Amino acid sequence: MPEPTRRPPSGAATLRADKTAAISEAVLDELAEQGYGRLSMEAVAKRAGVGKSALYRRWPSKQRMVIAVVSELSIALVELPDTGTLRGDVLAGLRAVADWLTHPRFSRILPDLIAEAQRDEELSQALARCIGEPRRARMTDALDRAVERGELPPDLDRELALDLLGGLVYWRVSARGAPLEPGYFERAADMALRALDARPRRA
Repeated sequence: MPEPTRRPPSGAATLRADKTAAISEAVLDELAEQGYGRLSMEAVAKRAGVGKSALYRRWPSKQRMVIAVVSELSIALVELPDTGTLRGDVLAGLRAVADWLTHPRFSRILPDLIAEAQRDEELSQALARCIGEPRRARMTDALDRAVERGELPPDLDRELALDLLGGLVYWRVSARGAPLEPGYFERAADMALRALDARPRRA
């Protein structure tokens, strides 16, 4: 399935930004309240105060609509500045994952999407391509910078490193429901650095 994109308007029609924003908010609200399986284009249109045609001018299907809206929110929640050190970048990455998982609406949306993806291979692939891969790419950049600075070995297993960093917070927040008490991110970052065989930055 090609990457979801908004369908260009036909004829002289234009896609109003305010309507697109209202639809996106309605999609997120419906996902949080009803879940992916029970979400319908009709319900989204009604909540957004638009006709169904406004949705289909933007996306050809429910799945494309959901992936586009959720991925836009997910990528916006992973701003990772270059802090100049691996520890600083890891701390920023861990906090970004926590912000994503504890987002008021997304914390209700993600578990449902993961469950649906177990039954729907097309949805699973779309989530990985449009949400998982872009988010992981941001942290991969940080790991690459650390390798260049000499803080990480050149043969670093980046895939495993990304699983480690994301898994630390995901397991605590989503699987265990445990609190992120003061000092958690610092302790998690230091443990991750030891696991990654980090070393002092080259002068």
